[in-house]
Amino acid sequence: MTNGAVPLTQSIAWKALLEHYEAVKGLHMRDLFAKDPGRGARLVCEAQGIYLDYSKNRLTDDTMRLLLDLADAAGLRVAIDAMFRGEKLNVTEHRAVLHVALRAPAGAAIRVDGENVVPKVQAVIEKMAGFANLVRSGQWKGHTGKRIRTVVNIGIGGSDLGPVMAYEALRAYSDRALTVRFVSNVDATDIAESTRDLDPAETLFLICSKTFTTQETLTNAQTARAWCLQALKNDAAVARHFVAVSTNAGEVEKFGIDPANMFEFWDWVGGRYSLPSAIGLSLMVAIGPERFREMLAGYHAMDEHFRTAPFDKNLPVLLGLIGLWYGNFFGAESHAILPYDHYLGRLSAYLQQLDMESNGKRVDRGGSVVNYQTGPVIWGQPGTNGQHAFYQLIHQGTKLIPCDFIGFCRSLNPMGQHHDLLASNLFAQTEALAFGKTAAEVEAEGVTPALVSHRTFPGNHPTNTILVEELTPEMLGKLIALYEHKVFVQGTVWRINSFDQWGVELGKVLAKRITPELTSGTDPDLRHDSSTNELIRRYRRFRRMG
Repeated sequence: MTNGAVPLTQSIAWKALLEHYEAVKGLHMRDLFAKDPGRGARLVCEAQGIYLDYSKNRLTDDTMRLLLDLADAAGLRVAIDAMFRGEKLNVTEHRAVLHVALRAPAGAAIRVDGENVVPKVQAVIEKMAGFANLVRSGQWKGHTGKRIRTVVNIGIGGSDLGPVMAYEALRAYSDRALTVRFVSNVDATDIAESTRDLDPAETLFLICSKTFTTQETLTNAQTARAWCLQALKNDAAVARHFVAVSTNAGEVEKFGIDPANMFEFWDWVGGRYSLPSAIGLSLMVAIGPERFREMLAGYHAMDEHFRTAPFDKNLPVLLGLIGLWYGNFFGAESHAILPYDHYLGRLSAYLQQLDMESNGKRVDRGGSVVNYQTGPVIWGQPGTNGQHAFYQLIHQGTKLIPCDFIGFCRSLNPMGQHHDLLASNLFAQTEALAFGKTAAEVEAEGVTPALVSHRTFPGNHPTNTILVEELTPEMLGKLIALYEHKVFVQGTVWRINSFDQWGVELGKVLAKRITPELTSGTDPDLRHDSSTNELIRRYRRFRRMG
């Protein structure tokens, strides 16, 4: 409970939804569509070039009205306005959550502690653009005078997931003369394989770490530095082969990077929201400043839609409330993101962090333990590959898994019938999940009685379909912002802080304690639990034998 408010599950709006759920939980989509032939054209929302069909859900007009009442009761409009004003919604760290400022146009005014931060943001974007143009044109030379041909982004979490997802998504717009790679895992295999076939004289590393102390990132950065200097033999080479995205000028300079080649971002930017900041430098180098700005314009357009559109015609609000309906009333524990575009192969992984790090919380903003589900497990894979992997469970398994299908009307690589086949699979899957196949329909096909139950599909599996014309930088920005704001909607209703991530800290602290115990020359005095102690001893024994 927050600030003395009535507990969420005891609120009038929640109780009304619970009563409604009991009345409609047995409804089947076959019946909903049969009784309302216009449902498929009516339960849609179109804005910003995005067509959202939410008709294939287990809900009625009353459901939507009650969900919108819940949003109003939760103070969603007040929360949205507070975020855009720069209020410190991250209450545990006393920070604003102004990722929307990263994509605000020049001339806008968004304030943090009374200061308009937009000019600073624009200055960094201009600096990034200047640097990206130097690399792309060949004017930025390595230490030996060779042109840079490979860019390696070293980061982790939001400093990796966003850039690599967006690079893969926009690869069709990238400069194919440049190779762009991404290193995140502290497992040495990651950086070993990423650099194995590279020429250090033609390689540029972008080290992305807000504090420049993140263990995984700095370990990989030091390994990259040693790899580079082993070949180039001069510490002065670091200044031509390494740049930093950070706020810690002292540590950056200590590493050997010229502070003039440090690109800044701010503590009101959460890592999982940082792609439009300097963290996106590798992407800007790949696709060019103009395309990058198109992506920022897409973000901003969705920001404005979220800020101003009525809730019943607001894409993030609708997605957030529908997801909440399944998680909190039907008991669904996961949500699948299924993009039917090969370029979006990393989107599900990106949205995992965005959603699960934001709303994977067990206490509300006041610190009280909640008695309702919060963030779902986010997972998925591009179609049609997923159809041959896990769709079986969605169609005929025992779990309810709401899905978002994302499709495009035009392919960036038109070849024969490929795209029509891809789109037909998308539409067919949502139809099959909604309506299934009854036992009577199976029997009418002459199926052996013993196999009827095996070939019956219950249907009634909920899906949203997001359909847009084409995958462009602008559209990618809109899609990312759509899901960012969906997460905000749900976190607001659940009364949780979507902008801290204390859950990632404990493991880091314990790892720092364990590391010297693994490498100590003597048997350390282990003071963990008996399982961890034995694992450490076994690891040390086999490590010595290697």
